Amino acid sequence: MPKIVDPAERRQAVADAVLRVAAREGLERASLRNVADEAGLAIGSVRHYFTGSSELMIFAMQELARRIDSRIRTHARTLLDPEGGTDRRAQVEELLTETLPLDAERREESALWLSFVTAARTRPELRSRAAELQAGLDGLIHRVLTEAERSGALAPGLDLAVETRRLSALLDGLTLQAVQHPDLVGPDELRAVLRRHLDTLAGRCPD
Repeated sequence: MPKIVDPAERRQAVADAVLRVAAREGLERASLRNVADEAGLAIGSVRHYFTGSSELMIFAMQELARRIDSRIRTHARTLLDPEGGTDRRAQVEELLTETLPLDAERREESALWLSFVTAARTRPELRSRAAELQAGLDGLIHRVLTEAERSGALAPGLDLAVETRRLSALLDGLTLQAVQHPDLVGPDELRAVLRRHLDTLAGRCPD
């Protein structure tokens, strides 16, 4: 009796293979043939589930975003729950650090994400997805700041639209530097910079 293949599981396995190849050799090496070899499949099997490289790249990008988003949303549910706890500052920090390359898993994900975002500059099929995900993260940051302002945890008179962009840019910049220079920008420094910024938002004057 022939083995029954779950199409969703097979597409997931192929997406995982894309991310492994891209992490090891670069996104430009994630061709249909190389991905098929990585997944242990015939290239015809890959083409059965994906019409071409563009569809495959979009699906792999969505899978990477799903992994990151699932961790962020877990923290967000706790933070934005009225009964989620009293140490809101620590919860905000934990939520935001999920976007930073603080360990091997997040370093690999950050490097992959930067690869996809860079590719999106010249690949229209990726551009709209990258913009959508950036907008989602910015929206979450804005909601977190709005809740902090409502609870009195922010300095008065802040422009939340500007502060959303400033915090988003800080996270992007820290991620880029940590991926490019991991020996110079380590987890402790990433956390220290983020904490200093959060202190500034709260109106504190660090020594």
